Amino acid sequence: MATASTLPSVIQGGMGIGVSNWRLARAVSLRGQLGVVSGTLVESVLVRRLQDGDAGGHMRRAMEHFPLSGVAAAVLHRYFRPHGRPAGTPYAMLPMYRQGVSRGRERITMLANFVEVWLAKEGHDGLVGVNLLTKLQLPNLAALYGAMLAGVSFVLMGAGIPKEIPAVLDAFAEGRPASLRLDVEGAQADRVERVTLDPAEHWDNSAPRLRRPAFLAIIASNSLATMLVRKASGRVDGFVIEGPTAGGHNAPPRGAPQYNDRGEPMYGERDEVDLEKIRELGLPFWLAGGTGSPLGLRQARAHGATGIQVGTLFAYAEESGIDEGYKHSVLAHAARGAVDVFTDPRASPTSYPFKVVRWPDDPVASAPEPRTRVCDLGGLRVPYVRPDGRLGYRCPAEPVDAYVEKGGLVEDTVGRRCLCNGLMANIGYAQARAGGRMEPPLLTSGDDLPSIGSFLKGRTAYTAADVIHYLLSGVEG
Repeated sequence: MATASTLPSVIQGGMGIGVSNWRLARAVSLRGQLGVVSGTLVESVLVRRLQDGDAGGHMRRAMEHFPLSGVAAAVLHRYFRPHGRPAGTPYAMLPMYRQGVSRGRERITMLANFVEVWLAKEGHDGLVGVNLLTKLQLPNLAALYGAMLAGVSFVLMGAGIPKEIPAVLDAFAEGRPASLRLDVEGAQADRVERVTLDPAEHWDNSAPRLRRPAFLAIIASNSLATMLVRKASGRVDGFVIEGPTAGGHNAPPRGAPQYNDRGEPMYGERDEVDLEKIRELGLPFWLAGGTGSPLGLRQARAHGATGIQVGTLFAYAEESGIDEGYKHSVLAHAARGAVDVFTDPRASPTSYPFKVVRWPDDPVASAPEPRTRVCDLGGLRVPYVRPDGRLGYRCPAEPVDAYVEKGGLVEDTVGRRCLCNGLMANIGYAQARAGGRMEPPLLTSGDDLPSIGSFLKGRTAYTAADVIHYLLSGVEG
């Protein structure tokens, strides 16, 4: 891990799907801070980029360096279209993840994470991290191994309890097998399912030793931080402490749920992190959620933090993956105070509160009819025990009849939205559906988006370098 004197003051948020892409992470890393790529469903992003012709040849350039023989060639043969897709043609899909995916499917996940990290690191020695969601258990081993093959510096994981991740990093660094416990709905206490990856199975000879990246756990409570320090499977190198104003998923409030007059979950004193207790753990930490300003950085340092993690400002920078049309529309409306961020307690199939951007040009608000439920990316599917004892997979955002047929409760489907397809549409890779309809976007942001006008100061666009200059302005070393 970097030394205390070289740890970054600013960590760029790991916003998925594809918002925190290699271009954004590279731009941040080149300016001495920690650039972060999102590993969430990045394999689907890769194959869609290839089907759209791989403008600039960046995917193919990185794929040439992937060390597992034959993998890149097979993926190019299957998915690359030199002239792109004809208008309205649906993207070819990858098989959805399950406990026992094929070796080829596993390798595509490795390849995609390798490509994203390799491009972010290309030509410089700055810090680059990868962000993954603990809750997305099935692809995480392959994603971690692919990122490590590219020499990733940091691994950041939240959205769950990443207690087993340090041991995974240790094992992969030594070329040993690693496994993660798989949470299975409806399983008896004595039934333990795991997902496993053995690096040696992917190499003709023994698996190489790799650099072990530093591990930062994304947390929202003192108790989780303390537990990870004492009981994690290996070394935890620090924490990102995320408050409920951060974008994307938020930790649910503690205690009996209460809602404001807008229907948003309410947070109280029990949800505040005691930074003095965090300091006593003796590990570096960064504050996230509403900290994206010079004042936020100064206050974080005054509380003993190494720095801050910033999402919203980077999400709308020129280098981010958000579709240019959506990006500029949201910024234009935010500059005049015409955007709203709603903490939706029902939108996410995970049951975690999820922040949704509302603005006048939102295609969802103006759609003539609701989206037809389809589940074909499957990132948030969870395993459950079928009547015959085997594992099945379901998601509360899939078609209601299908979910209920799999033993799910109909009330769990109410208000759920397909994050996978919505977030893919955010970055310009919306799937084409029957009748010429396209999957609608589902933009997310932190609560500070409506006040971004004070940062814009009349600008209609800005870069990651502008964000870093702003955050560090007036802040010493």
